Amino acid sequence: MNDERPHPIALHHALERQWASPKGWRSLSAVNHGTMGMRFIIAALCFFLVGGVLAMLMRAQLATSGSAFLDSDLYAQIFTMHGTVMMFLFAIPMLEGFAFYLLPKMLGSRDLAYPRLGAYAWWCYLFGGLILIVAMLLGVAPDKGWFMYTPLSGKQFTPGINSDIWLIGITFAEISALCGAVELIATILKIRAPGMSLRQLPIFAWYMLVTAGMILVGFPPLILGSILLELERAFGLPFFSVALGGDNLLWQHLFWMFGHPEVYIIFLPAAGLVSTMIPTFARHPLLGYSWVVNSVVAMGFLSFGLWVHHMFSVGIPQLSLAFFSVASMLVAIPTAIQFFAWIATLWAGQVALRLPVLYLGGFLFIFVIGGLTGVMVALVPFNVQVHDTHFVVAHLHYVLTGGMVFPLLAASYYWLPHFTGRMPSGSLGTAGFWLIFGGFNITFLPMHLTGLLGMPRRIDAYAADMGWDLLNLTSSMGGFIQAIGFAVLLLDVGLHARRGTPAPRNPWTAGTLEWAMPTPPASYNFATQPDVEHRYPLWRNSALGAELAGGRHWLGGYPPVHRQTMSVDALTGNPQSVVNLPGSSWLPLYCGLATGVFFLGLLFKAYAVALLFAGVVALLFMIWVWMESPRGSQEAIEAKPGVWLPVHTDCRSSPGWWGMACTLLANGTFLASLVFGIVFLRLYAPNWPPGQWLGIPPLQAAWIFLAYGGMALCVWRGNRPRAGGGWLYGCAGSTVLALVPVAAIIGRLEDPASHAYWACMMVALAYMAVHLALVLVMAAFIALRRIRHGRAAPFSEETRIFGMWTLYSAAGGAALMVLVLSLRGGA
Repeated sequence: MNDERPHPIALHHALERQWASPKGWRSLSAVNHGTMGMRFIIAALCFFLVGGVLAMLMRAQLATSGSAFLDSDLYAQIFTMHGTVMMFLFAIPMLEGFAFYLLPKMLGSRDLAYPRLGAYAWWCYLFGGLILIVAMLLGVAPDKGWFMYTPLSGKQFTPGINSDIWLIGITFAEISALCGAVELIATILKIRAPGMSLRQLPIFAWYMLVTAGMILVGFPPLILGSILLELERAFGLPFFSVALGGDNLLWQHLFWMFGHPEVYIIFLPAAGLVSTMIPTFARHPLLGYSWVVNSVVAMGFLSFGLWVHHMFSVGIPQLSLAFFSVASMLVAIPTAIQFFAWIATLWAGQVALRLPVLYLGGFLFIFVIGGLTGVMVALVPFNVQVHDTHFVVAHLHYVLTGGMVFPLLAASYYWLPHFTGRMPSGSLGTAGFWLIFGGFNITFLPMHLTGLLGMPRRIDAYAADMGWDLLNLTSSMGGFIQAIGFAVLLLDVGLHARRGTPAPRNPWTAGTLEWAMPTPPASYNFATQPDVEHRYPLWRNSALGAELAGGRHWLGGYPPVHRQTMSVDALTGNPQSVVNLPGSSWLPLYCGLATGVFFLGLLFKAYAVALLFAGVVALLFMIWVWMESPRGSQEAIEAKPGVWLPVHTDCRSSPGWWGMACTLLANGTFLASLVFGIVFLRLYAPNWPPGQWLGIPPLQAAWIFLAYGGMALCVWRGNRPRAGGGWLYGCAGSTVLALVPVAAIIGRLEDPASHAYWACMMVALAYMAVHLALVLVMAAFIALRRIRHGRAAPFSEETRIFGMWTLYSAAGGAALMVLVLSLRGGA
């Protein structure tokens, strides 16, 4: 870096050439976080409109008793698709879209940690959603409810592909959510402005950090359940078949281990948006910042102890009912802490009554009602009375719509100047609010009464003498008023995105970093990255935006050689390294397409095609990693005049390390869910034990454990300074020694369709074999890179990541082998 700073205009032009996304059809190869965030937001909005139309069709059917507007089969598809679209294709993708777009800007960064992974997440989301929408248009949409309870979703009651479409399409889309969670955690912890310690993190970053961690822990149980149910439907493996040692309650446990945390996964990011906007309009920092952060973390943990809250009527023991009832009420405490922090901030400041504040007020009102009914359904006696009635439907919508949609509408108006460079109007936006707010309450408030009067959810018709007609007609009228409100809002946003008054820089006088740039922002966000020592840096230094544009901070070198951003210590925020980010690439699209063909092969039972494209996906990812891997140690970079930093691949605790750590967290949750499922069937499922147990000779079991130990020992030796390459080949050899007997045991299994025990053994051993095979693939990859580029630097990033995967495979495999051996003795 030259001592003389380049002219700011020349620096901006050079950065734009380096960071700009391609135009025309080549834009499909874009990976920039702003482009990906906007794509998520726009696609989620389209899915929201689809879900809204489906909701209106249901309300038209239920407006009067004995309605013949929809037949029962079509209503079942519409009901299932409404819940599926809103929960899986709108809520989380929309919030991830906001996070993708906003977080790098709030953190003072130029992009996310893994731009290509974010692009791959987008394609998986789009293709998975399209599978479901196309199925609905063809009349073969899933029709057993968005929760897909067994045995109704099993082959016996749904012989077509309707349920398969849900299982495969949702699993495909959930890959997107998991990739996004890994992306967000690594970005928040590592890719932020120098000086921004955890105590200075924007409050929205804390909310998204907890949410992303919840996704990594909450989604694997549903993915496991979907895999097990698809294995039962496709191959007859009886995980949920009571006659053969399965149990239908296993599906409910796995689903609600995901399903109740899902509510908070949706609520927390929206609450993070509220915690970001309220200080701006109150002209006062958020009061109780530490209390709010701790309450968010507490909600993240407590949400995983509530899943049986949805199963109070299935006949579980009274002690369990009491425990989960208490846990369900305890979660109200951290929620109340956040609520009072918002009220206190508004009280302490001088509130500017702007359009977004109107939607924030609607959120506060509606969410309080939803929270109160939430405490009611947490009580076991009341829950049993209103279980599966419209009271629960009303509670769900008050919590999710009040907890998510109204903050999203406020956020849309708040950040509209950032997206478009133009200000929203006050007239149409206000009219849209009152139509939405009034229509929402007219729709769902009467549902509390219909629920208390006994109206079940999921029914498509009811008798005239039930006394529900007036309430249902009122709800249907409210639904259409609400729909008109959303139409007015979309009209308002569309008009003012094109013809609105040009927005000044930082039109709300906010304190967070995303307003320290021109709007709409440049593709690289910041010409230079700031030093940050305050939670509201623009309130501390109102001239910060001009300083950054003038090239006075980090990474102001000219000309920029790569797409670069800063990496910091996860705790202190001290600058640690410079991250060279990849540019536009077709690989995410190719990987998404290949993944889509793999899932379509599973859907249509073309397993040879699915196996082929599983290999194609693996090959494409190896090409992806090969292209991004360093060619050895790289020269340090002058990140600031006189400050030289290494490239991230030569550092410990790199973004890549954090990405693998997050991946293993999700993988470990999947493994824990599998162990839970096997133990649950062993303890509670009828028709156990099986007629015969799996016999594993002691010598063979000892051989497997020794092989796993050899893998761990080789990794330990490879992490020592000046370690040679022999450890890699020793690790590969130990892996082969473990894989061979595991494969031999799989070959000796009884028919896995004969009993749930044998099906569980098949899945557990297959899990071990797949992970061992991946260890061999990764070892071969590193060996080829050593041959091609010479011996990599000691403690290189790829070696550490390989070691993490290998240690996990050894520890997880050993734990599963202990489980396999321990089950045999319980006959």
